[in-house]
Amino acid sequence: MFDAIINNLPYLLKGFLTNLELAICALAGGIFLGILVGLGRISKNVWVYHSVTVYVNLIRNIPLILVIFWFYFIMPILVGKPMDPFISAAISFVVFEATYFGEIFRAGFQSISRDLVSAAYSTGLTYKQTARYILVPIAIRRMLPSMITQSIITFQDTSLAYVIGLQELVRRTTIVDGMEVRSIQLYSFVAALFFVICFVGSRISRYYEMKSREANIL
Repeated sequence: MFDAIINNLPYLLKGFLTNLELAICALAGGIFLGILVGLGRISKNVWVYHSVTVYVNLIRNIPLILVIFWFYFIMPILVGKPMDPFISAAISFVVFEATYFGEIFRAGFQSISRDLVSAAYSTGLTYKQTARYILVPIAIRRMLPSMITQSIITFQDTSLAYVIGLQELVRRTTIVDGMEVRSIQLYSFVAALFFVICFVGSRISRYYEMKSREANIL
């Protein structure tokens, strides 16, 4: 019954690893850029605030699949040569996910007491030092459940990279299904892999959410 999966398991799992690699790149870049976006969204500098706000509102109102297409076609023009689908997809995900992580960090920054920030300035810390040693660490700790949830969504979205020919799990499954014609078992296998990763992630997010609530109660 599962012969199509067993016979092509190494090929399919290699695609699954591509999904994981893309998710890791998207999260690493998205979180780093998201921190900057979050700081920009609370900046008192008018130019910084409005520039970042335009970027966030623009990207968040465009479907991810269109962002993937846009970077896939525009990047070769900018660099003057064809670009690997993985790199193009990674850039798309970083640019897209940074807007969501940026809003998460913005909420985290705004939850920090202004008195704490004022106290940091009174000790002689600069804005960059205050952001590095106070704003970012506290925001990460407070918004960790939301960050994990967004990470799960990012991992799920990596399957969209199949539209530009990236050999990830869904793309490879489609290729195998074209030869084996075992759609139900093959796509059920794909669903099972995604479910396991996302379910574990949701349990982790729930754990940190409960810890955060207990800390607030105490």
